[in-house]
Amino acid sequence: MAGPKVVASIEARMGSTRLPGKVLHDIDGKPALGRLVHRLRQCRSLNDVIVATSTAAGDDPIAAWCAGNGVRCFRGSEDDVLGRVVGAHQSAGSDLIVEITGDCPLTDPAIVDLGVETFLANDVDVVTNCGSILTWPMGQYVQVFPLALLDEINRTSADPAVHEHVSLYFYEHPERYRILNLVAPSGWEAPQWRMQLDYPEDLQFQEEVHRRLTATHGDAFGIEPLMVLLRAHPELVQINLHCEEKAAR
Repeated sequence: MAGPKVVASIEARMGSTRLPGKVLHDIDGKPALGRLVHRLRQCRSLNDVIVATSTAAGDDPIAAWCAGNGVRCFRGSEDDVLGRVVGAHQSAGSDLIVEITGDCPLTDPAIVDLGVETFLANDVDVVTNCGSILTWPMGQYVQVFPLALLDEINRTSADPAVHEHVSLYFYEHPERYRILNLVAPSGWEAPQWRMQLDYPEDLQFQEEVHRRLTATHGDAFGIEPLMVLLRAHPELVQINLHCEEKAAR
């Protein structure tokens, strides 16, 4: 019997007050979105990858990039991100969602596989490493949950914050969902370190680590060589350590 269809969606928009056009910014010779898609295509647990962008004209370059690179693309509401992601997975025929944001070009494929395999091996509603227990570096996140549950939230919640932050409802209602939190191994535990792409300093960090690791570890290098590099060169961590995340509410 075939298992559930597992699809990773990438939420991607060109608009950003801190780093406009970040998802298509060049990182050491390749666009950030291209690096992320390439990494997700290394995952043995995924059946497909889909980019969920908006119908706004400003996001046309993302749709054009997807068309030119053979990547499935869905376009929906600019503001209702939850509705857009649900629409993307309905169009892809997904059973199980792996939620990824487009500002995480260093996503380790092995962590995505760990999230999916953990979900399939346990009787839970959500597997996450970015819920109530934060132990992993920012930008090394994976969230796995069924499309049916997300569709229900999309149909029943009118909360603007819930529609802006796709998985927020799960974390604000732990009494309703069985949530399994993945805890980072001690050697990878660094929740204050930034591996995502939101600020110009993040872009500088991304370029530095890609330039130093790609030649020896390939362009889908995992978190292990990255952590070894950062512990040996703590000045790299300082590039963007001062940048602050926005709260969901």
